Amino acid sequence: MTSATDLLPILNVPDPRLRAKAKPVAAGDARIADLSARMLATMYKAPGIGLAAPQVGELLRLVVLDLHENDIPAPMVLVNPEIIAESTEMAVREEGCLSLPGQYADVTRPARVKVRYQDLTGAKKEIEGDGLLSACLQHEIDHLDGVLFVDHISALKRNMLLRKLAKELKLKAQE
Repeated sequence: MTSATDLLPILNVPDPRLRAKAKPVAAGDARIADLSARMLATMYKAPGIGLAAPQVGELLRLVVLDLHENDIPAPMVLVNPEIIAESTEMAVREEGCLSLPGQYADVTRPARVKVRYQDLTGAKKEIEGDGLLSACLQHEIDHLDGVLFVDHISALKRNMLLRKLAKELKLKAQE
């Protein structure tokens, strides 16, 4: 069981680290197993279904996911993930983000993607996803390139959402 001291602080917009491009994880990086376990614990506590290393201040190409399909935990750790194929068919899905707490918007993305990544042992793997898995993979991989879900919506909606978030975070800080 992970203790509260193992949890990582989740960065909020406008922290500049959320806009930085993450560096590839080096082969055999011994920190990754511990970091990914702490990221999963942080994600579950939040609660969320995905978390990218830049969201916890680590500029590494590392993502954790767990869609809890059928209420069964199925944690995934993706090291150096990259989208290698995407459908021309698009899908609209409401997205939120742990770095923009309480903010949601409809985002249009490719309906299906194929992602190549490494697991914690360094083995090369591929995963194909549609529906929620596709959106989650794209959302988290975007984080590795400094892209947020609000970058996929209109400037008007984005500005309204970011102003609302700034106001809520300011009020929370005053409590």
